[in-house]
Amino acid sequence: MLAVLAQPGVDNTGMYLVLVLMKFGLDAAVIYLCTRKLYTSFLSMCSLSIFLADFVMVFLVASMLFIGPETCHKSLCLIFANASVTYGALPLPMMCLGLLDYVLEGTYLGRQSATCKFIRNSVWLLLMWMIAIYLSFGSVDSDLKVKSFEIENKALVCEVEESALITYSILVLFSAVILTLLPFWSKIPQWVKQAHRLSEARDEPDNQSSDLLFTSTTYAETKSSGEYYLEEPIQPGPPLWLTFTLGFALCWMPYLICSVACMILDIGVPAYITVNLLWLECMNSLLVGLVFRINSKTQGPYSNLPENICLWQVYWQLSKGTQQQELQVAVCKPIQLKRTGPPDSSVVRAGTYA
Repeated sequence: MLAVLAQPGVDNTGMYLVLVLMKFGLDAAVIYLCTRKLYTSFLSMCSLSIFLADFVMVFLVASMLFIGPETCHKSLCLIFANASVTYGALPLPMMCLGLLDYVLEGTYLGRQSATCKFIRNSVWLLLMWMIAIYLSFGSVDSDLKVKSFEIENKALVCEVEESALITYSILVLFSAVILTLLPFWSKIPQWVKQAHRLSEARDEPDNQSSDLLFTSTTYAETKSSGEYYLEEPIQPGPPLWLTFTLGFALCWMPYLICSVACMILDIGVPAYITVNLLWLECMNSLLVGLVFRINSKTQGPYSNLPENICLWQVYWQLSKGTQQQELQVAVCKPIQLKRTGPPDSSVVRAGTYA
């Protein structure tokens, strides 16, 4: 794709500065909201490195405003061409090394000290950036070109690259989420309400010390004994793969929709913009969900999870329904009491708690 740097009487340097500033601000917001522990995993360190690289981009583009037009456009072309190739080489090793880092958490290497993990992740990160920068040298066309768009309307353009991997990953995720949830569209509002109740119960002060979640049920209470009795059985929840897809979609569907809309409208976005922390956190959610799904078979749902915004424990509990009664540890929480008439001491029904 071509980046238009200047047209007759119009210099687009300021526009590109605003563009990289917007990306820098977006990444800063993502780091503040989603990535609090910057050194605990490889992907969290990748987030910090991209944020620092964006700061360098802002500084370099801003400095172009203080030099002459001819030198400015040549330098801008060099910056954007190299940046697009460098950023475009990052997604694949980020995903592979990030997944490897999560897999190693269950092994001897994962039980090392925090300092050893930091050194290991730093070496991986340094090698990744070195290889990406090396690939940009010799394979980049950083020469300014003159392109005619209309009669007597010429523009200075620079060739930059898009990230094919990010385009394909977004399309695959969007299609997979839509095709998975579409057959169950009518039940999604009910599942979302149940997940919201589970999340609220989990966040209550009395339950913050436990990762156990709660299921809302209806109980009967006798006036004399004050005991609670289960009036309606808990219905089995949806399959685990479906609840995990729902949890992922509720967090990341707006981002996926905006990205797909840009593709449909043929809005070209270079790699130094699309490789941002929103995409990285989206992929991080996908990897954490996969790791949690695999580990929950052997370690249960309350194993230590990497930092992530998706409430995977909540959607694991949503999928279990009455199976949660099999857990040996529970926190009693009666919900929605309902009287069923005068007490009868001769009839005692077993009460259970969700």
